[in-house]
Amino acid sequence: MGLFGAPAAAIMANCCAEAVANKLANYSSTTDHRQSPLIVIDHTYHRRPSLTGSLLFVQFFECGTKLWKQKSEALQKAKKEFIQILKTLEAELGDKKYFGGDAFGLVDIALVPFTSWFYSYQTLAGFSVEQESSNLVAWAKRCLERESVAKTLYEPKKIYEFVGYLRKKYGME
Repeated sequence: MGLFGAPAAAIMANCCAEAVANKLANYSSTTDHRQSPLIVIDHTYHRRPSLTGSLLFVQFFECGTKLWKQKSEALQKAKKEFIQILKTLEAELGDKKYFGGDAFGLVDIALVPFTSWFYSYQTLAGFSVEQESSNLVAWAKRCLERESVAKTLYEPKKIYEFVGYLRKKYGME
């Protein structure tokens, strides 16, 4: 298939999500933010709880996983939860170009890989990410205009193939 084996991918994805979440959650306000153009500081942002803690990132990952693992009522519950997470992210993004404002920053870097999974999530759970959170989809498209992002993300259809492999392997299909 060309992608990671299922156990390795699951472990890696979980570790990456937790590592990024922990880094963002424990980000020190004493860091000299002028040293890195990727780190954008908006002091009002650090007082808001929605993205400063690791919980939202972990919820995003875990709920996304439920969208391809669950069936019936559990899938519908996961879909509602995921849509609420999308709406929370969209509210956090607001009318800004990126989560940190005009500059592409750490929150963008942490979240943009999940956008490759949107096709799988919406196909398997029967909803439209764009209908539920059009500003978040517009943000994802802006991120994909960056060469560094476009070159590193998997194609959504490849992710969908990978999810199909996982579903067969774990007896969900």
